[in-house]
Amino acid sequence: MKKKTYIAAYLLFISVLISCNDKKMTEVVEVPLPTVQEKVKIGNPDDLKAEEGPFKMEKLPFGYDALSPNLSALTMESHYRNYLYYTNSLNKTIVGTDKENLSIEDILTKLDINDAALRNNAGGYYNHSLYFRCISPKAGGEPIDTLASKITKDFGSFSNFKTVFKDAANKQFGSGWVWLIVDKTGVLQLSTTQDQDNPLMTYAPVVGFHGTPILGIDLWEHAYFMDYQYKKKKYIDDFFDIINWEKVNENYKGTFKK
Repeated sequence: MKKKTYIAAYLLFISVLISCNDKKMTEVVEVPLPTVQEKVKIGNPDDLKAEEGPFKMEKLPFGYDALSPNLSALTMESHYRNYLYYTNSLNKTIVGTDKENLSIEDILTKLDINDAALRNNAGGYYNHSLYFRCISPKAGGEPIDTLASKITKDFGSFSNFKTVFKDAANKQFGSGWVWLIVDKTGVLQLSTTQDQDNPLMTYAPVVGFHGTPILGIDLWEHAYFMDYQYKKKKYIDDFFDIINWEKVNENYKGTFKK
C-alpha cells in the first residue's frame, strides 16, 4: 500500500513539474518583441582618413549606398574600413625603413614573402586600392576602347572571358582574389592568389601568371557575406554589374608606360 501511495505521489510531482515547465515556456514565448529597433547608422567615406604616411586611400567618388542592391551600404562601409586598416598598417610597417620612399609596385615586386607583416599589409593595401578604383554605380556592361579588342583577341570574346573569370572565382577556396592581369609579354591572363597576395609579388605563389593586375575581385568573406551569405556564385555574377570598365581600360593603358 505504501509503495502504491509513493508511486502515486511521485507521478503527481512529475505532472506538476511538467505543468510548471510548460507554463514557463509559454511565458517566454509570450514576451513581446521590441516595437522599435535601433537603426544602423551609415557614415560617409569622406570621413575616413588614413593616418600620416606615404600611402593614401583610394577615394570613393560615391556614397556607401550607391552600389545597392549589388553591395549594401553596410558591406561597403565595413569593407572600406578594412581598407583603412591595411593603409594605416602599411604606413606603420615601413616607417623608418628604406621602403618609405618606394612606390607600392616596387615594394611588392621586391618583396621578401617571409616578411609576413609587409606581405599582408602591402598586399592588402594594393589589392583594395585596385578593387575600389574599379567599381562604381551605373557601371557594368562591356569593356571599351583598346581593352575591348584586347579581351576579344586574348580570350576569344568578352562572353568567354566572363565565363572563365567566373569559373576561376567560383573555384577559389577560402580567402583570396581572382585577377585580370597583363603578363610580361603584354598578353591578358587570369591569375588567382590566396589571402592578400597578388601577381605583382615576384615570389608569391600564383595560380596562373605573374604580371600587372588591372582588375580584381575580392573573395574574402568580408567583401560579400553580409549580403550574399553562402551565395558566393551570385556575388560573383553581380560583380559584373558594378565593374567600371572605363577605369579598367585606364589601368590597361597604364601598363604601356611600364
